[in-house]
Amino acid sequence: MNTVAARRHRREARAKGAVMKFLVLAYGDEKDWNALSKTEQDALLAQDEVLRRRGDLVSAVRPATTVRTRNGQVTTMPGPFARATAPLAGFGLIEADTVEEAIALVAKTPCAVAGGAVEVWPTWQP
Repeated sequence: MNTVAARRHRREARAKGAVMKFLVLAYGDEKDWNALSKTEQDALLAQDEVLRRRGDLVSAVRPATTVRTRNGQVTTMPGPFARATAPLAGFGLIEADTVEEAIALVAKTPCAVAGGAVEVWPTWQP
């Protein structure tokens, strides 16, 4: 299915409430990214652009701030709440008909290929 037809299919499915959304969390170490050639980096970034052209949200992230509220008191802490083998490098919110399609869409993204990993989380929308 070409890009225009795929967009039309998702728009029609969305109108029927049939398209699933997936949160994708991309983990990767900058040293692994920097070890790639510019050509390799550009090829991987092109896959992110494929997702953006589909209308999906894909973005790199900067360091996190963790927020907690206990007994009405808000506290913040620099850094992520959860610890991972590699730092969170980016995220996406993508539409796909199945989890298998979502996996295929992110399998060639930078973190999936460059020594990191991408988690695919189906979202629940009442």
